[in-house]
Amino acid sequence: MPDVFADLVGQDAAVGTLRRAAAAAAAVLCAAAYRSEPDELATLAEEAEVAPASGGAAPGDPGAGMTHAWIFTGPPGSGRSVAARAFAAALQCVHGTGCGTCPGCHTTMAGTHADVRLVVPEGLSIGVSEMRALVLRAASTPSGGRWQVVIIEDADRLTEAAGNALLKAIEEPPPRTVFLLCAPSTHPDDVSVTIRSRCRVVPLRQPPPDAVAEVLARRDGIAPDEARWAAAAAQGHVGRARRLARDPEARKRRDAVLAVPRRLTGVGAAFDAASALIEAAEAEAAATVAEAEAGERSALETALGAGGTGRGAASAIRGAAGQLKELEKRQKSRATRVQRDALDRALVDLAGFYRDALTTALRAPVAPVHTDIAGLAEAGAQKWAAEGTLRRLEAVLACRAAIEANVKPRIAVEAMMLALWKG
Repeated sequence: MPDVFADLVGQDAAVGTLRRAAAAAAAVLCAAAYRSEPDELATLAEEAEVAPASGGAAPGDPGAGMTHAWIFTGPPGSGRSVAARAFAAALQCVHGTGCGTCPGCHTTMAGTHADVRLVVPEGLSIGVSEMRALVLRAASTPSGGRWQVVIIEDADRLTEAAGNALLKAIEEPPPRTVFLLCAPSTHPDDVSVTIRSRCRVVPLRQPPPDAVAEVLARRDGIAPDEARWAAAAAQGHVGRARRLARDPEARKRRDAVLAVPRRLTGVGAAFDAASALIEAAEAEAAATVAEAEAGERSALETALGAGGTGRGAASAIRGAAGQLKELEKRQKSRATRVQRDALDRALVDLAGFYRDALTTALRAPVAPVHTDIAGLAEAGAQKWAAEGTLRRLEAVLACRAAIEANVKPRIAVEAMMLALWKG
């Protein structure tokens, strides 16, 4: 297994910061062991391969400090959750480096480490009850003797009450608990000011297409030419680039989205295009969650006594209606989120097309996003000119913002399509 930071593409500065912090964390454990169990210091220092006072960096280096709360920020696809998992593995690493080969690294990256808890919101938000339960569990002593790590993906989805529960834990953290939050930015709309003020921020940038292509070719065995095309089309989003390179259905959905500008010949065509885009997102979401939903319902019914023949089995399953209803509510919320994520990917592709048309109209010396339809973007640039192309690009971005603000997707997309047709 390679180094735990190997999959963090194009983030050299962030990786350096996290490596120094992991080394400092290992030094903290060695120093604590020396204070409590002097006879064990030699063994711990040998395992960690770091002197108790060194921290793995020069004295006074601000990047070497370890703290209990971190925020990873960056655009979609920059690797926020990848960075958080890798850092968690480095903290659990017996060498304090994130070697990728020790049991601490291996189990953390596999998602099976007993002291690493991952919160991935299935719905549109993370509720206060879930956060309180998580904070309570995180207060326990690490079973492996190193760190209790809590990773919260999409921390911008915390409700106000959930954020307050988390804030209390960050203000008064247990001795060996580390909180790792992932969010698009530190803007108050994403992370509250009070939480931000108590965390160290690790900013990530959008990976360059060349770095993404190199990873696809090296790690996934994708042909270099196809890897370069997928990396450019995904606009630096590593996961999306992998799907485009390996999934024919993903490429078909992208082709359908990029055909939208040619379909906008009138008001009726604009509404038809909006319906097609919404229905495609709904179909993708349904296909994504269908298998998981069926398994969850079957498992819950079995746990509640479905199929049982003993005394009380029938009354038990009748009394389970409330739990089944709660499961359906969670599944509906998750399906809504998956649908919006699918729609957002389509809008990003569409924005990339108008961006290509705009750069062509302005003769900007930059590479196109969608190299395979560069001719169509050039034709659009000639037809609309720079001003018209910019208005269309702004309409797509406004649609994304409206959906993020909880405007109904169909209404937002229909308004966008009319704006694209009118120019």
